[in-house]
Amino acid sequence: MTAANDCFAVATNLVPMPAKVPPWQRGYARRLIATDVIGIVLAVGLAQLVRFGGANESMTGLRQIDYTMVSIVIAVCWMSALTINHSRSPRIIGSGAEEYRRVWLGTLSVFGGVAIVSMLFKLEVARGYLMIALPVGILTLVSLRWASRRVVVQMRRKHGRCITRVLVVGSAPAVRDLTTSLAREPGSEYEVVGACIPGPLSRTKIDVPGVGTIPSFGDESNVVGAVTATNSHAVAVTATERLDGRGIRDLSWELEKLDIDLLVAPGVVDIAGPRLEMRPVAGLPLIHVEKPQYHGAKRFQKRLFDVVFSSAVLLCGLPVLVAVALAVKLTSRGPIFYRQERIGLDGHPFSMIKFRTMVDGADKMVDQFAALNESKGGVLFKIRQDPRVTPVGRILRKYSIDELPQFINVLKRDMSVVGPRPPLAKEVRSYDDYVRRRLLVRPGITGLWQVSGRSDLSWEDSVRLDLFYVENWSMISDLLIAVKTVRAMIGHTGAY
Repeated sequence: MTAANDCFAVATNLVPMPAKVPPWQRGYARRLIATDVIGIVLAVGLAQLVRFGGANESMTGLRQIDYTMVSIVIAVCWMSALTINHSRSPRIIGSGAEEYRRVWLGTLSVFGGVAIVSMLFKLEVARGYLMIALPVGILTLVSLRWASRRVVVQMRRKHGRCITRVLVVGSAPAVRDLTTSLAREPGSEYEVVGACIPGPLSRTKIDVPGVGTIPSFGDESNVVGAVTATNSHAVAVTATERLDGRGIRDLSWELEKLDIDLLVAPGVVDIAGPRLEMRPVAGLPLIHVEKPQYHGAKRFQKRLFDVVFSSAVLLCGLPVLVAVALAVKLTSRGPIFYRQERIGLDGHPFSMIKFRTMVDGADKMVDQFAALNESKGGVLFKIRQDPRVTPVGRILRKYSIDELPQFINVLKRDMSVVGPRPPLAKEVRSYDDYVRRRLLVRPGITGLWQVSGRSDLSWEDSVRLDLFYVENWSMISDLLIAVKTVRAMIGHTGAY
């Protein structure tokens, strides 16, 4: 995820402790109230207009109350449900799927309540009214939330605003790791502006490869002074042996006086929010990490989604498939489809199907063009201006149309709609035990690697994204990745 904003505040493993929030977050939460009001009023207003043409039609059983009053009551309850579900909490707004999930739960609770009240009191609320208000409301609320996120991301990238400035307390390696993780996503909320390094050795700066230099302000005893010097909004405590539980508690008391957040990075990497649960035990905030789930109901849901989605794409896209097949056949010699052995679930090989985009026999020319390989890491083979690609193939690759036949692989259970990138056998032979975990789930037509840069990614980033997906996959993440894939295809970023 790139996945993904995807990603990525959750992926940094910053576990917030109770504290105040930065001013921009409070302002952003207030603006969400206005957008929620707009979305809800639009939903109930459109439902009443379409269903009743604006007329005040009385409900059976409540002759003195018209649908205008019903719309007002539903709107008030809807706004209340979003508030009760903390959909505008500063801790979840602006990143991750949790915000959308809470909007969904709040909306369903309102319409579920309407259905129960209607049944108990025999009100017979018009089903057409509810069938319009519910989907329009969900679509409008989520769209407005998405638009609000995009505004914030643009403000961060172009103007450096809506940023939470973070001072990191911990060892130099931990500071580098945290800074690198936060810098992977250009639209990330957090920006490391300084560090305090516990220990006898003093240094004035820390060099972070690929990011720059982070100024250092002494050890943990100078945190308050460093916060003032860097104008930080938060302090993140990472791995350190010199700052124990009591020291963190004392630090939180000092920061509370300054209206500064305290964040704790437990050092658990690439674990998404749904797998983390805070459990207070004997006064200790223990983080329970749930095991990855690859079986049971979740696997059944994923397979059902794969079958329905793939069947719909193949059926609706049949004219496109036929047109592409004719274009490939009439413009170059060779078969219409290109079949290549890839490694799937649990290391079992399968034949992956694609429209042929290269000259016939291109796979035998790899050694001839090995010197032109642009992939970082040396495992993948990618050339931006590959001379083996046909003119029609360039168009197909630009918009990922060549991958449409892979939905046949999905129906054959070789692949999934969303999953890790399907590797070649020679790639798998170079895997260590860490990378081999990619094979615990079926490879996908799309995935975090597809929506986070595709061929522009280095080998290390590709592996990191694939493993993050394997460890944290869920139906919500699959749906979000599928939606983001459409945007990646239209923008054709990293496609060559």
